Amino acid sequence: MGHDAFAHHGLGSAALMIIGALSVRSAQTVSELTGTASVPRATAYRTLRRLADHGLVSHTGETWTLTSRALQGLDKTPADSNTSPDTRPVQGWDEVARLHGTAGVAARRKALHAVERTAYLGALERLAGHRSKALVGIRDGRQVLIPAPRPDEVPAAWQCGAGSVRDPATGHPAADWRVATDGRLILITPADQRSFDELAAAHAEALHEWESTA
Repeated sequence: MGHDAFAHHGLGSAALMIIGALSVRSAQTVSELTGTASVPRATAYRTLRRLADHGLVSHTGETWTLTSRALQGLDKTPADSNTSPDTRPVQGWDEVARLHGTAGVAARRKALHAVERTAYLGALERLAGHRSKALVGIRDGRQVLIPAPRPDEVPAAWQCGAGSVRDPATGHPAADWRVATDGRLILITPADQRSFDELAAAHAEALHEWESTA
């Protein structure tokens, strides 16, 4: 199934389905193959013609069968007597892949996936290096992880009761901010609808001013 001969631009997966169906039950018509191989009628006709060109199937009347070349894995066996005179028998799956220009597709795909996997793991490592180290605290005699603070969390020193936020520049409650019950900042000015990234930037700037004032 993973052979280059059955790649997208080669024989294709439909050929593999038809070969499998005929290997289980020989001498099937196209109508029967649409059910046993689960392929549309037009695809069955087109694929059978392609397989016949390689000497892999033959037909008697309306029934199709696999040739000995297909049944024996395309080894170097004599051509079947009931194949068409225009048939160009092939001597192996590698030759089929070469004729269709798909030789080496699986190896190239595997190499590409290996490169992509390496790049992905490298990106994960770089992201891991940027993460904040987890803080460990003691609760009820056990070590517990303390989540890193989010940019919209309000330090205790900023809170001044009743859900208000202390302005680090003036020391008075800021009119545009409130503290939610989960400790997050809420901007209450209707005219200023900022995104989370903008809120994070504003938080960083305010934190810098607070530390400078302190």
